[in-house]
Amino acid sequence: MALEQGPQFASVTAAGALAGGLAWMSFALSYAWAATRMHWMLTLLIGLCAYLVVGMAVVFSAPPFTLIVVMIVAAVLRGPSLFPRLTQPIGRVVSSYVELFARMIAGGLLTVAVTHMSPVLGPKFSGLFAVFPVMGIVLAAFSHRASGNIFTIHLLRSMVYGFYGFTAFCLIVTLSLPAIGITAGFLLALGCSLAVHLCVLLFMRRNRRRVPAIP
Repeated sequence: MALEQGPQFASVTAAGALAGGLAWMSFALSYAWAATRMHWMLTLLIGLCAYLVVGMAVVFSAPPFTLIVVMIVAAVLRGPSLFPRLTQPIGRVVSSYVELFARMIAGGLLTVAVTHMSPVLGPKFSGLFAVFPVMGIVLAAFSHRASGNIFTIHLLRSMVYGFYGFTAFCLIVTLSLPAIGITAGFLLALGCSLAVHLCVLLFMRRNRRRVPAIP
């Protein structure tokens, strides 16, 4: 988008993607809570409705950028603790090549579609649909059907930790592209995102080591 529409368009799109992160969090939380009681098809429908309602509300209400940043940071920090608390074992994990190819195809199609439609959608809606929960849908639906709801809830909670790096990336792109250009802006955003992601991985690994083994 930055190459085709310019750095200002990409900057606004990245801000829209931050707002879309709030919608993704709504999808993940709604799916996780619905999965405790419902079939995966109905659970998926509830999650998608939550995504669309929150996403459209954020886009049309057009909150200030500072408020969006505060909300998404609060969401990713508090998000893991808002998922259902589970004591049951995860159980048998099932995966297949079909799921892997579905993820690849869905992600690729969404990227091409959003990029192609960006002049029509505009930067804010392009940002929102760039965070459309394709990976969440594919992972959650396949995992729920094959490995059960407990595994799926743990999976969605773990995906939230990936939004630390995502938030850093979109924030740096939004602020840096108009000031320092496309190449330097994306390199800076990529470096910050990788640094944040590495810190999160180290933090998670350290916490896992501190958890006492169950006799």
